[in-house]
Amino acid sequence: MGSVLGVQAAMEKMQKDNQEFMLKTQQMTLERQIHMQNQMRERMMATQIARGRELLVWYGSFYAVATVGCLGAFLKSRNSAAIVPLIPLGFVLGYQYDLAYLNKIPRIRGMAEDIMHDEMSLMALPEGLPSLQTIDAARLKK
Repeated sequence: MGSVLGVQAAMEKMQKDNQEFMLKTQQMTLERQIHMQNQMRERMMATQIARGRELLVWYGSFYAVATVGCLGAFLKSRNSAAIVPLIPLGFVLGYQYDLAYLNKIPRIRGMAEDIMHDEMSLMALPEGLPSLQTIDAARLKK
């Protein structure tokens, strides 16, 4: 009888140890997934910033050529309408410069945080979060 109790106690201890091991493994897996998702987010943001800087170079070149052309047309005709296109083009150039090199991204992040804190209803998914049942039902429809 004592050996049966000893075996049962050993099995319970092994089961408890196995559960603890599984919990630690799941925790480590979740932490790795969070870090991986964050690294992917950082890489995507870096790519978008680099894209914005590249676009600024092209747009800046276009703006320089347009400025020379508009000023040339203004000097030739003395018509102020020739330089009017520089105004909206200047706003676009300023926006691109702000996005690529100044603090537009932190301002956007701040606005996003404000929305997340104060206007959560704007981010609600239609029909709420998907559940296992809705996912399985959609999978079985195919």
